[in-house]
Amino acid sequence: MTKILFVCLGNICRSPMAEFIMKDLAGDRLEIASAATGYDEIINGVGNPVYSPAAAELKKHGISCAGKRAEKLLRHHYDQYDLIIGMDNNNIRNMLGIFGGDPEGKVKRMMDFTDRGGEVADPWFTRKFDVTYRDVHDGCVGLLRYLEENGLI
Repeated sequence: MTKILFVCLGNICRSPMAEFIMKDLAGDRLEIASAATGYDEIINGVGNPVYSPAAAELKKHGISCAGKRAEKLLRHHYDQYDLIIGMDNNNIRNMLGIFGGDPEGKVKRMMDFTDRGGEVADPWFTRKFDVTYRDVHDGCVGLLRYLEENGLI
């Protein structure tokens, strides 16, 4: 089974949105998780829950993220996952630093699976959770199409 890890800075907005949107789209055909490149949302080893406006945006679309807490991206994740999807260029740079590179070409950018390209803006700063949902959803749809076309599911 193909394993996918979605990554953003804090693992409380974009990457958990991607995790749960993709779980909704793919069902049990994939193993899906998410993680953070930063430590801000993990206090004394305990991750914060999904940021309430992000959870509310998911809920508007009938998707629950109940129980999800921020988790830290670690070096060993590179070996555990088949694809590791970052939300923006800073995430990609941080991921490559944590992993010490990308020798197997597993690290991808979410919006590269759409016709628009670019980055998924951080709604923590933009406050546009609906736009983030749209971008993440479109990225997940494109990623799912890529996986199906390449026989990965």
